[in-house]
Amino acid sequence: MLVNDFLVLGAVLFCIGVYGVIVRKNAVLVLMSIELILNSVNINLLAFDRLWADSGNNDGNVFALYIIAIAAAEVGVGLAMVLLIFRNRKTIALDDLSEMKG
Repeated sequence: MLVNDFLVLGAVLFCIGVYGVIVRKNAVLVLMSIELILNSVNINLLAFDRLWADSGNNDGNVFALYIIAIAAAEVGVGLAMVLLIFRNRKTIALDDLSEMKG
C-alpha cells in the first residue's frame, strides 16, 4: 500500500475521534474517542517513518511507542476518574458533571 493510503486512514480516524469527543455525552465514549485520535497519530507516524526508511533512523517507531505508553496511562487515570464519579453521582453523563463546580 502507498503512504497516501495510510495518511488518509489516519485522517479519517482522527476526524471520527474529534467528532466523538465533541458530540458524545458519555465519559467512557469520550475516552475511547481520545484513544482513536492517538491511534490515528500513531498510524501517521509509522507511515512517515516507512516513507523515510532510507535515512536509517526509527524516530517514528520510537514516538509511536511513547504515544502507546501515554495512552495506557491516560486510560488508567481516566477510567479511575470515571469510576469515582460514577460511585458518587450514579451517572457518567458529562452534562451532569457541570454541577460539580465550586
